[in-house]
Amino acid sequence: MEVGTNIRAIRHKRGITMEKLCEGTGLSQGFVSLLENNKTTPSLTTLETIADFFQVPMAYLLLKQDERMSVVRKADRTHSIYRGSNKIEHLAEIGGLRMSISEIPPGFNEERVTNQHEGLETHYVIKGRLAVGQGEDEFVVEEGDSFSWYASVPHWVRNVGEEQAVLLMVVYNEHYRK
Repeated sequence: MEVGTNIRAIRHKRGITMEKLCEGTGLSQGFVSLLENNKTTPSLTTLETIADFFQVPMAYLLLKQDERMSVVRKADRTHSIYRGSNKIEHLAEIGGLRMSISEIPPGFNEERVTNQHEGLETHYVIKGRLAVGQGEDEFVVEEGDSFSWYASVPHWVRNVGEEQAVLLMVVYNEHYRK
């Protein structure tokens, strides 16, 4: 765990000297130096004192770098093609949660080929008209509608409209965790 690295990063970002941190927390400069260089492990009480000084939740100090906020710039997004013609733009990912936009061409999946995998999915129809199904359930959804399902049960989506449909998808799958 790199708690000290997080503390030093916050201190530097805010332009706070080590002296000011020590003054505000009552900790010695030697201890803070060891802490910021990850050469000692702070107690929960010490972490709480530092978190209070910075006015951040204590949990924020404990986050690993890959658990912290991330930004994906539009120009850096990746794309994939599902079943030959369904373009999927990958928007963001954290933990086991992924968000994508799917562009579904007219007539896509007329044969209702199912998909099945671990996890949960929720969808929001941005544009178009889709037929969606899982097991014996089938619905037609349109712009502004949303639907969700357990992805371990076979499911399908097909475009029943005359134009390309656009679908915002959020998928949670424990196996996506990095």
